[in-house]
Amino acid sequence: MPLVLSEEQTLLKNSAREFVKATFPVDQVRQFRDSQPGDQDKALRYSRDHWQKMAELGWAGIIFPEQYGGLGLGYAELGVVLEELGHSLAAQPFLSAVLLAGNTILLGGNEAQKQAWLPAICAGEKILALAFQETGRFSPWQVSTKAESVSNGFSISGEKRFVLDGFGADQLIVLARTSGSIGDDHGLTLFLVAPETPGLTVTSLQVLDSRNAAIIEFDNMVVSADQVISEVGKASEVLTMVFDRATAGLNAELLGTLSEAFARTLEYLKTREQFGALIGTFQALKHRAADMFCEQEHAISMTMQALRAIDNNQPDASLLISAAKARTSDAANLIGRESIQMFGGIGMTDEEDIGLYMKRARVAEMTLGDSNYHRERFAQLSGF
Repeated sequence: MPLVLSEEQTLLKNSAREFVKATFPVDQVRQFRDSQPGDQDKALRYSRDHWQKMAELGWAGIIFPEQYGGLGLGYAELGVVLEELGHSLAAQPFLSAVLLAGNTILLGGNEAQKQAWLPAICAGEKILALAFQETGRFSPWQVSTKAESVSNGFSISGEKRFVLDGFGADQLIVLARTSGSIGDDHGLTLFLVAPETPGLTVTSLQVLDSRNAAIIEFDNMVVSADQVISEVGKASEVLTMVFDRATAGLNAELLGTLSEAFARTLEYLKTREQFGALIGTFQALKHRAADMFCEQEHAISMTMQALRAIDNNQPDASLLISAAKARTSDAANLIGRESIQMFGGIGMTDEEDIGLYMKRARVAEMTLGDSNYHRERFAQLSGF
């Protein structure tokens, strides 16, 4: 499998880079972080107008079939776009609306649900969010939110935490337990829910990298059987595929983030003087920069391989995705720490961008499983 971009992918990468540089200055992170009440975009922590423009370029529909308004391309192409967004720390609902919620409907929804929501996602008209997490770390089957059968459907009670782009979402996909015990990967069901449904409360939350998240509470919220996605009790079969694809996409964004942090650090080493010499000439810093370069190169090749494994329907795709997430998370952690140290005192200030890259890398590293989670999963998938 050649781990290089095709001519078409290179053109996509160049056009994405031009758009991202012109549209998403890194300082936008601070603007959304320091939001004031009453500004809708700042409350969302992203711009709906920018998301609409990206959808007009076809980016929101890259992985969706043409029959639903998408481009019918693959994850290799989506990864090219996500990597460029990672370079600028662009806060947009790709992970939540496209990779998580959109994929859930594509892989598990019935035809009516697909026709109702996928074209709207591709057009940038609707934002959906997947509410599944209940603990501080990625543990998707640790679900205590209950959906009990009632005469007119299901009654849902419980709480979801760190719902990405859950505040301001047009529709929520909620994971609840209809049978089994906490920790079981069976007995889980997905429900498509409007945020204004009685018994549902959304509380805005800002995470470390200043992006949109929410805490969502359910107090005997009643939904109908028509709102079930896939089959009752079989959500894990859908979500296992969804989490794999979302992890591969997040990995591509994280690759862009760590690559930009490394590039900025190299530039600083070439211009910062100390003791009458450029600090990039110091042997100890050369060795540390060489380690960062090697980790970056490993992350690049493993991320590309994981994305292509999805497009090629390889039987070992899950294995490769977990391997890539573990290695890229480690690379981002190393480069984030080393970058701050090499920038010195200024790297700890809000005026210098490098700290924003480290914060984003930390959040992306923990999202959908950190390196420890994916090493353990890699071992399990390998039969250990």
